[in-house]
Amino acid sequence: MALRYLTARLAQQIDEELMSATGAFSLDQLMELAGLACAQTLATVYSREQYPRVLVCCGPGNQGGDGLVAARHLGMCGYKPTIWMPKPGNKDIYQRLKTQCDNMKIPTIAPSQDTSSLRDALARSDVVLDAIFGFSFKPPVRAPFDSALPLIASSGLPIVSVDIPSGWDVEKGNAEGLGLNPDVLISLTAPKEGAKSFKGRHFLGGRFVTKALEEKYSLQLPEYPGFSQIVELPKVEEGQKL
Repeated sequence: MALRYLTARLAQQIDEELMSATGAFSLDQLMELAGLACAQTLATVYSREQYPRVLVCCGPGNQGGDGLVAARHLGMCGYKPTIWMPKPGNKDIYQRLKTQCDNMKIPTIAPSQDTSSLRDALARSDVVLDAIFGFSFKPPVRAPFDSALPLIASSGLPIVSVDIPSGWDVEKGNAEGLGLNPDVLISLTAPKEGAKSFKGRHFLGGRFVTKALEEKYSLQLPEYPGFSQIVELPKVEEGQKL
């Protein structure tokens, strides 16, 4: 059987089951493992020597939390991350993740609806980690992200997207043509339906799915190599069915 691609509903269901009494994971645990996988993906494709300055773009939800964790790990690995988070999440977990980044002396651009600071940050960066919208995203794209996505897309910088490229429909992909077109995608838990149309380098991360869950949902996950937190998926050829 082939690797299973998830609908938004099924992805949400698996997340809830992981954090239920049966799954016994906390949100902190899942976010830490997901963010570590994101950092490892970026470091695998874009070396610290050639791409040291990483602009980590975070949304206000769990996707942004993954980005904050990734920023911390990238900082620990010798990269120079900067965080752009115009609408910081107000939950305690985001405050703690932000404090951890502050303690690593990772700069954060002051929150603003004005994207001029984003434009300046892009000019000083080598690669973008897109952790803005996750699988729960529903259009339309609202301010300030509606003007931010075109800025990021036109920057000419390589982009690594977390779980689903920002602006994409989780099941239909970039059907509206408004989302980012990243060079690299790191899917978490299992790829989402919309990622079937993604043509770049595609990795899978989130080494927290239990054997019981994998079998229950027939995920058919590939084997992770050694102690790596990520595994690269085969490139999808034009016209190939998944």
